[in-house]
Amino acid sequence: MDNGKYFAVIDTETTYSNKLMSVGIAISERSSFTPSDLKYYIITPECNEFAMFSAQLMVRGVKVTLKDSRSKVMEDIRKVLGKYGIKSVFAYNAKFDYGMMPELSDLEWYDIMKIAAYRQYNHSLPQDGDYCSTGKLKRNYGVEPILRLLSGDSSYHEVHNALCDAADELKIMKLLRQPIEIYDNARI
Repeated sequence: MDNGKYFAVIDTETTYSNKLMSVGIAISERSSFTPSDLKYYIITPECNEFAMFSAQLMVRGVKVTLKDSRSKVMEDIRKVLGKYGIKSVFAYNAKFDYGMMPELSDLEWYDIMKIAAYRQYNHSLPQDGDYCSTGKLKRNYGVEPILRLLSGDSSYHEVHNALCDAADELKIMKLLRQPIEIYDNARI
């Protein structure tokens, strides 16, 4: 794993036709697991297509960093990641986000879910849970149930805004209380 000072947590939202419409990035220092910077991108014209979470593109309190074409958005994301020296990217169910952004495929990608859904890494999981032989939960290991479990907040609901979700995924990493190096086991 890259030993830089910062890493990024990325979340994406897509249209019904599986086109990228927004990207949220929470940048954190490796030592703190708290946001140092937040970036939110909306991709045009894709953002005008039908999508399950179209209504969540604009959420109160979320500032849009850039609303532009995919190529301009990716160019700005590269610039931001470069500014922080980021080579390590984390996402929940990272294969999906990785697949949506081949422009970032040269970075090191890690899957938060591969730590959060396994009892050998997530010590908040119940002993009597329903697990696969690998130690992975058989169900209910998405962002919402895992963050509810870790935070103790049963009223939490995932927003499905890319920036809000990236910040929540970073929060999961913090609440897991695992060193960043444990994610070497979750590289994709």
